[in-house]
Amino acid sequence: MTRETAPLDEISKRIIEQLQEDGRRPYATIGKAVGLSETAVRQRVQRLSESGVIQIVAVTDPLRVGIFRQAMVAVNVAGPIEPVADALAEMPEVPYVVICGGRFDILAEVVCVDDASLLELISSRIRTLPGVRNAEALVYLRLRKDSYRWAIP
Repeated sequence: MTRETAPLDEISKRIIEQLQEDGRRPYATIGKAVGLSETAVRQRVQRLSESGVIQIVAVTDPLRVGIFRQAMVAVNVAGPIEPVADALAEMPEVPYVVICGGRFDILAEVVCVDDASLLELISSRIRTLPGVRNAEALVYLRLRKDSYRWAIP
């Protein structure tokens, strides 16, 4: 993740806030809210997307699509951390990987259809990666909040 993006102006921030509320909100509606034409909003959203500032995607509810087990896997590594993080990031069951400081070297969110799939993923694929010293599964029991909205400075 690079931090080379130029600061956003207030209008771009307001456009992003509109899209955080509803990623399918029409450009004309956003334009009225931020004081721009539909065309100007479309161009700004295109630039924000092409520059990697925003990404508009469909977010699914795992339970409603047959994914009944989610967990955060906390990993400690002996040696270089990046190769292990890269290997985890390549796994289709792993949508989120972060290198961190503190007790664990890597946190990886995993989504699996059931407990057997989670066990196979951790035992046969994660713990056997070169450099993995240990992996601890923190199983999700109940989701309390899942939001993609936060204040933009």
